[in-house]
Amino acid sequence: MMKIASLILFMLAAGCGGGSSNDTAMLRTETSAADYSYDEYEVEESIIESSDITQETPAPKREQQIIRTGHLEFESKDPAATHAKILQLVEKYNGTVQNDNSGKGYNRIFRTIVVRVPSQNFMSFIEGVSEGVDYFDQRNISARDVTEEFVDLEARLKAKRELENRYLELLKQAKNVKEILEIERELSTIREEIEARQGRLEYLKSQVSMSTVTIEVYKLTSETGITESYGQKMKNALAGGWDGISVFFLGILYAWPLLIVIAIIFFAARWLIRKNRIKQ
Repeated sequence: MMKIASLILFMLAAGCGGGSSNDTAMLRTETSAADYSYDEYEVEESIIESSDITQETPAPKREQQIIRTGHLEFESKDPAATHAKILQLVEKYNGTVQNDNSGKGYNRIFRTIVVRVPSQNFMSFIEGVSEGVDYFDQRNISARDVTEEFVDLEARLKAKRELENRYLELLKQAKNVKEILEIERELSTIREEIEARQGRLEYLKSQVSMSTVTIEVYKLTSETGITESYGQKMKNALAGGWDGISVFFLGILYAWPLLIVIAIIFFAARWLIRKNRIKQ
């Protein structure tokens, strides 16, 4: 590992320039005999710093990288017509529908649509969907600046690729199987880091170029939208029957004066009938 580190430091020194061939030979001899621990992070930082120092002209001002997202939620008297309008706007502004879900909940039907539109059409699409909406339950628009992360990822990727090239040069100079295996192990780690950072950079580019808008449309209904099982219906019927009996007896109690009057009339009529029969 010391030989590998010595070669890396030698290549860094040679890249920076400024020494004679004798000085280079002395540097190679001294570093190969030195006792130190190799730190890949420090080598990467030195590559980034050296590239910044040797830059003769200042870099042009970079365009800001902004990730825009929107969330709209509102009630619609005709969700189907609103959905059709949204699809027309998606086609008009060269967007794509990422998700389109519909359902029925308690006392309402709803539709949720997730749309990706080009960032330059983001606000035009938002205004098109908002047209004719009197009130929003939610209308959130956010913009997140990821320019700094962009610059850092690109610098790190450049440094990692330069480090990969230097390891490839070392691999050509390896003298035995042990050195080859050590270099290939380091190369594998570096390539994994390159792929991870490249993946993150591509994801950010996708989010910057295409904005995401989530639209939730709903309509309130008089129906509860709850379906009862047969067992629940039987339970409700038994409870309703008992309630009916209770109401019947309560009604009798409420009508007791009327029952007394009916009883008096009944017995009076019966008494009169019997009296007429005795006279005859």
